[in-house]
Amino acid sequence: MIDLIVRVAVNAVALLVAAAVVPNVTLQVGSTQEGWLKVAAIALVFALINTYLRPIVKLVSLPVSLVTMGLVGLVINAAMLLVLSFVSKGLSLPFAIAKFPPTFNGDALIAAFLAAIIISLVATVLSLALKARRVFGVPL
Repeated sequence: MIDLIVRVAVNAVALLVAAAVVPNVTLQVGSTQEGWLKVAAIALVFALINTYLRPIVKLVSLPVSLVTMGLVGLVINAAMLLVLSFVSKGLSLPFAIAKFPPTFNGDALIAAFLAAIIISLVATVLSLALKARRVFGVPL
């Protein structure tokens, strides 16, 4: 249970950083508790997508991944962000990537690709920092 909470928190921070850095990624937070609960819900949906859907997509794309030496992983991460945007629109959550899902264009694809890079970097740094805290015995 603690691992799920930590994963959701890492996803929330990574999504917030990506929304702040990438121009076409919007994540409306607000200053109320309800706004932060919506961010937590978006991060939970993103964690569920990455837990259940991403391994299936990675397995199907294994031959392409071998040919491209793993670079297709960034495309998969961008696709997972587009899926998150689609699901967020259906659940009325405040996350969007360049007016996607109604229109799919180059802006949405580029924004999702850049956001995927930012989210991967932030999530990796946070995960390493949290793992180092566990190694040295510092409680969360």
